[in-house]
Amino acid sequence: MASRSRAWLAVAAVVAVGLVLSFALTERYHHRILTLVFLWAAMGLAWNIIGGYAGQISFGHQAFFGIGAYVTVLLAAKLKLTPWIGMLGGAGVAVLAAVLIGTPTFRLAGIYFGLATLAYPLIFRIVMDFMGYQEVSIPMVRDQPALFMQFAEPRTFDLLALGILAATLVLSRAIESSRLGYSLRAIKENEQAAEAMGVDSFRCKMVAYMLSAAPAAIVGAVYAHAILFVVTPDAVFGVLVIAQTLTVCFVGGVGTLWGPIIGAAIMIPMSEILDTTIGDRLPGIQGVVYGAALVAVMLFAPEGLYWRVRNGVLGRRRDAAGSARPVLVLPTAPVAARAAPSYSATTLMDVRGVSKAFLGLQALSDVSFDVREGEILGIIGPNGAGKTTLFNVLNGFLLPDRGDVRWLGATITGLRPHVVCRRGIGRTFQVMRVFPHLSVLENVMVGAFAHGAAPARARESARAALEQVGLADRADVLPTGLTTLELRLMEFARCLATSPRLILLDEPLAGLSSDGVELMSAMIRRAPAAGITVVIIEHTIHALVKLADRLVVLDQGRRLAEGLPGDVTRTPAVIEAYLGKRWLARHASNQQPPGRPPGRPPGRPC
Repeated sequence: MASRSRAWLAVAAVVAVGLVLSFALTERYHHRILTLVFLWAAMGLAWNIIGGYAGQISFGHQAFFGIGAYVTVLLAAKLKLTPWIGMLGGAGVAVLAAVLIGTPTFRLAGIYFGLATLAYPLIFRIVMDFMGYQEVSIPMVRDQPALFMQFAEPRTFDLLALGILAATLVLSRAIESSRLGYSLRAIKENEQAAEAMGVDSFRCKMVAYMLSAAPAAIVGAVYAHAILFVVTPDAVFGVLVIAQTLTVCFVGGVGTLWGPIIGAAIMIPMSEILDTTIGDRLPGIQGVVYGAALVAVMLFAPEGLYWRVRNGVLGRRRDAAGSARPVLVLPTAPVAARAAPSYSATTLMDVRGVSKAFLGLQALSDVSFDVREGEILGIIGPNGAGKTTLFNVLNGFLLPDRGDVRWLGATITGLRPHVVCRRGIGRTFQVMRVFPHLSVLENVMVGAFAHGAAPARARESARAALEQVGLADRADVLPTGLTTLELRLMEFARCLATSPRLILLDEPLAGLSSDGVELMSAMIRRAPAAGITVVIIEHTIHALVKLADRLVVLDQGRRLAEGLPGDVTRTPAVIEAYLGKRWLARHASNQQPPGRPPGRPPGRPC
């Protein structure tokens, strides 16, 4: 609560400083620079919603800026409509354009998305030229100047631009602290992990794109009236618009409220003063300044000035507190042995005839088995056997070539991972996928949002999940400060926060010490008592035979064996394909009854 209050106080402080500057300045030229600082800071914040929070680097955001300018000016010139209404119309058209642009473009990822966005401002420039709007003058209405945004007092444009900046700050802060904001930052850090935690990445990116388009259009409308007076395609759809936007964001720092404000406060006055003083002798000095600033930032502060200063301060605090770093508090309650599952246990998941090939390589071939409620089902096999591919099919990352996956009797084949998660199937990954710029608590909160929880409720659920795995005292640290065991526990807690009925654990014991294996095994063993069924891939076979009620063995994409752990580990085909004769010899002296692993109660026949 204190952190959220400080953020809103900081927003209020920025607005207050803007008001003081606006009334303190007297020169018309200085007011012009201040107006530009406010407008480009707002434009940077608008871009930051999609480029900073969601990590979708758009090189064509000037399309919305230009739409706002053209729609507002054309409505004023053709229909005599006041710009106060026209800019709202421009924002509406920009949001519609965002939907039309985003629908095909968000099918792309990474640099391909960024390059695709370059096409849209070029298209709009051609359309404006074709329609004969190479130059559109803003009509002068001297009898109603305020109604048509034609102020004689330059301070009025300062206050108008500051109002837009304040509104964009409030919008950005509201997004940042909302479920959407957490989801966007998770998508930016690791989209697959976010999808597995129930985040609909396409929908979240589309909503962010629409929300970023509206303020960009409003900034374009005010910019046209405050600065241009004559709107041309080059002025509002040109490269300089996006260059200034990206510069203020990257110099200040993306993914934060304060980066675009810092960048605009530094870069806009610098470029304007240089353009005024030596621009006649060095035409295009603004572009040179922006380019040099970007190069300098990439070399010395790749994440921007805000993050460079913030991380430096936090780093010194961590170093000072390093000797006092608390020790992981492990749950000490004894773990009771689980009773064997009932013969009449419900079948949660039914996998039938699943096959998947990649360019002729048959990763899975006619794999069938079922998962019964309350059990721990182990999946074993040599490297390349198709185990992770199987998990990717089960939770929707891959569509099988043949076969069907049914959940509680209904097919889930072809459903996207976030839909599968929301139906009650959680997932961890072989290589831990965390959100490194979110705290441990926020990482787990992303999972808690799977069923639509509000931020406060998600925070409570996340803290409860961290308590379960013994990481409550790590809630406010970043994942980069965790050990391998703690990272595994955090990922397990994030999975638990989705309220799953079944969890798919992909090698959760990998990289752990013997003590870590014992702790993680205890956590997994507790899951069925909480109503959670477990399917686990694991190469630590000694631990798995103590955990699992049944084993399914894969080899070269086919099901090689299935049954009780004791029976399966004595099967000659399994020994030859996976365990090896040394493993059998090492356990030959074991006098446990056939078909029962050491230390386990009798299981049901398969």
